[in-house]
Amino acid sequence: MFSIDAPPELQNTEFCNYRSPLSTRYASKEMQYNFSDQKKFSTWRKMWIYLAKAEKELGLDITNDQIAELESAVHDIDFTSAAEHEKRVRHDVMAHVHTLAERCPRAAPIIHLGATSCYVGDNTDLIVLRDGLDLLLPRLAAVISRLSKFADEYKSLPILGFTHLQPAQLTTVGKRASLWLSDLLMDERALSRARNDLRFRGVKGTTGTQASFMQLFKGDGEKVKALDKRVAELAGFDKRYIVTGQTYSRKVDLEVVAAISGLGATVHKMCSDIRILASRKELEEPFEASQIGSSAMPYKRNPMRSERCCALARHLITLYANAANTHAVQWMERTLDDSANRRLTLAEAFLAADATLLTLLNICQGLVVYPKVIARHIDQELPFMATENIIMAMVQAGGDRQICHEKIRVLSHEAGAVVKQEGKDNDLIDRVKSDKYFAPIINQLDKILDASTFIGRAPEQVIEFLDEEVVPILQKYKDSLVLVEKPVSLMI
Repeated sequence: MFSIDAPPELQNTEFCNYRSPLSTRYASKEMQYNFSDQKKFSTWRKMWIYLAKAEKELGLDITNDQIAELESAVHDIDFTSAAEHEKRVRHDVMAHVHTLAERCPRAAPIIHLGATSCYVGDNTDLIVLRDGLDLLLPRLAAVISRLSKFADEYKSLPILGFTHLQPAQLTTVGKRASLWLSDLLMDERALSRARNDLRFRGVKGTTGTQASFMQLFKGDGEKVKALDKRVAELAGFDKRYIVTGQTYSRKVDLEVVAAISGLGATVHKMCSDIRILASRKELEEPFEASQIGSSAMPYKRNPMRSERCCALARHLITLYANAANTHAVQWMERTLDDSANRRLTLAEAFLAADATLLTLLNICQGLVVYPKVIARHIDQELPFMATENIIMAMVQAGGDRQICHEKIRVLSHEAGAVVKQEGKDNDLIDRVKSDKYFAPIINQLDKILDASTFIGRAPEQVIEFLDEEVVPILQKYKDSLVLVEKPVSLMI
């Protein structure tokens, strides 16, 4: 039988309990608070206040003193008492109703009046989702801002392009970064859409019919409708779901998690690219002066931040299936098999996304480019890529295309054999220079081999993309960027 082998004096400390690394290592204090018990249960209390205020406005016998008493207790939560009540009644909402009633005896008769558990639970979840997205979006904008500066700075620096992970036509460092940016802009759009599409559940009753509130207001449907609208307004929502079951549709969760999961896919792709480029020593994430890359190999500069992003991003990607399956099995007006799953899935989606964006921002704030390594790699491949240009130059100098093509083909295969079989540098250009057939264009070879002539409109594309696509998005976040773009310090 398993036993705790730590000394008795340590067994009740936090270090003998499981603690999520999202809390202890990765996510921000702000996002942790957003999913904390304090935020959750103080929001429940706010929901009871909104309900009482709206019911009073619409004619129910609720006093200002009762509301004031509730307002004085929003953050004053006796968690010990709540836990004792829940152990006895086996119901988290009623446990907190009793706890609040003990704190607010004058208001006790009107707490939770006409409501069901999902009134506080679901409406609070929607507030938490809204606030979580309001934290993520400026962080994403900060990443986009920093990466856009990087793309602009290196928009004209040639670098090998890759298709099938094999060297292909040249691109530029900035153009490649613009591809990452393009995906991030789609994530901003998806997250913004999810944020703006959020509505409030409001007051709907046990199966969504508002029957209990119809009874409270003696069959006055217009007052019940007004109550629903007013509570939503007090909670900061201008729209509410007109029809719900006992819960708001878990399709809402799916839409939010889908946007976050999509961000995970973007980050994984981007940071995988960075890891590959780091292995080629062409680009590197920040590496601090005292940072250790390996306990056994002192020379190593491992891309640990990018690897962390990929690890967290994979988790984000998998959470989509959880949200989809939870929605799929919500029979009729609701089942409770969503509860435990949502406690994990929603919190982890936001906490992991928050940690991922913080790490990605740190990476983007310190990306290092090594132009000489990039140029050396270009030199190893460019002679092969320049063969078509050499043929065209020979034709313009009076040569026969077919004869020239055959000569270049033979010389290219010879040079390729030297590279692959002997491990030597590409000597195709030396072979061309040594062949008298190519004498008419020898003085043009430097121009023909100028890497900047192989990048097409890449620099112009970056400029157009930044001006037309990126700048308008960043304008949305101009007031918050100052706060979230400050240098990020991470725990490794």
